[in-house]
Amino acid sequence: MWKSSRPLYKQVANRIREDIVSNGTEGGEAIPTEAKLAQMYDVSRVTVRRAVKLLAEEGLVYSVHGSGTYVSEKKIEHDIYKLQGFTEEMSGLHNNPSNEILEFQLTSPDDAVRDYLKLRDDQKVYYVKRLRIADGQPLILEESYLPYDLFPDLSVNVMKESKYEYIEQKGYMINRRHADLRPILPSGELMELLHLEESAPMLCLEAYSTLSDGTPFEYSTVYYHPVKYTFKFVSEK
Repeated sequence: MWKSSRPLYKQVANRIREDIVSNGTEGGEAIPTEAKLAQMYDVSRVTVRRAVKLLAEEGLVYSVHGSGTYVSEKKIEHDIYKLQGFTEEMSGLHNNPSNEILEFQLTSPDDAVRDYLKLRDDQKVYYVKRLRIADGQPLILEESYLPYDLFPDLSVNVMKESKYEYIEQKGYMINRRHADLRPILPSGELMELLHLEESAPMLCLEAYSTLSDGTPFEYSTVYYHPVKYTFKFVSEK
């Protein structure tokens, strides 16, 4: 069965990959156990373990401790160079977007937020914490600070819909986002809200965004689901 000069575990990984496709195994469905795969392909469990590890590194499968190994759902490819809202992005992928508002309050910002938004000491901001959902699945936790003076009529109902659409309907032109992307380990709250089974590294984006005249209109921290989201970079020389 195995005659190629390629390492055996890579051949097994390729066979598992082919079987997932040919069997129509969908995201969230389990693949056979390590022992079963070893029997199916007539190889050792060590070889199967290395093959599954390779597929997990590729993002095709993921393991849940004490439960099994599952096929990953198709990841959402986020183009980091394209400035668009979550609602627009999900609608473009034919997903049904929605937002759950966890916190909404008018408050005084701390020094860091005040500096990013270039506010005076007496100016207030809206703090909005919301869960971004597509087709019933939580994908993102977002914490945003928006200046009250720019958006005095901001409300919970507005933030349940498209934030960018609301801003543009007010006559503002969104221009640029300045962002810092870094890996973190999720807190207990993030694991609960995003329905994470294990504490795998995830991406956190901190950003401030500006209007066409350079006015900062938002400072945000965004946490992306580690299994369902991936970032796309296209570089040219």
